Amino acid sequence: MDLENLQNIDTKKWLDLAMEYGEKILIAIVIWLIGSFIIKKLIKTTKTIMSKRSYDESLQKFLLNLLGWALKIMLIIVILGTVGVETTSFAAILAAAGLAIGLALQGSLGNFAGGVLLMIFKPIKIGDLIEAQGELGVVKEIEIFTTKLTGLSNREIIIPNGSLSNGNIINYSAEGTRRVDLTFGVGYDSDIKKTKEVLMSVLTSHPKVLKDPAPTVNVSELADSSINFAVRPWSTSDDYWDVYFGITEDVKEALDKAGIEIPYPHAVEIQKEA
Repeated sequence: MDLENLQNIDTKKWLDLAMEYGEKILIAIVIWLIGSFIIKKLIKTTKTIMSKRSYDESLQKFLLNLLGWALKIMLIIVILGTVGVETTSFAAILAAAGLAIGLALQGSLGNFAGGVLLMIFKPIKIGDLIEAQGELGVVKEIEIFTTKLTGLSNREIIIPNGSLSNGNIINYSAEGTRRVDLTFGVGYDSDIKKTKEVLMSVLTSHPKVLKDPAPTVNVSELADSSINFAVRPWSTSDDYWDVYFGITEDVKEALDKAGIEIPYPHAVEIQKEA
């Protein structure tokens, strides 16, 4: 066989391969584009249905995220079958790979399970102020593996769902109201009854202090240099810091106006004659 015939055979072979696989690749691209469009429509429709049925926002995001990944995996399997990959063999390889990945990523699977538990039992939801794993912040998003908080100084805090679901969670927003715990000290020469009246007047005149539950003022401690009063107003969860800072400022002004001393440390200098 001469060189020219050999070149013709090779060219024909390459053309046949290009025709065979080029058509499959083109079909795969079309399937990907159509499938991606359908997946977007399905997710959008599902989101609309969930919104109409008043699904929790955090649950919506979690389920839509999960649905998106599941549909994309199914689309990839369909495309592989189209280009000639045996789906049965692929399923076996996928199962083996899944086992290996599962053993390597036990922590991630624990985080996934934790995310599912958070969705089922709903100890927290988006917008709640919580304290967990030594962090304090507002829940911004509950994802498949992690939960994102916005810290009080506008930091983004990311907590693994496994740790979050297995640890203690303090939810400051769950009840809708919060008690503001404040302590103020006055001098021992101050009249206790008058001081309580001044403090209570500050609480009842603040527009964001709730009337029910009613605020309380009580002597909590006879300290070394002051009589300490436990001041306990209630507010909505959203108004907590407004009440905390507002009452602190108003109490200082009210005590000064009433002539009630707020004690502070004094330094005594003793000089010894030589």
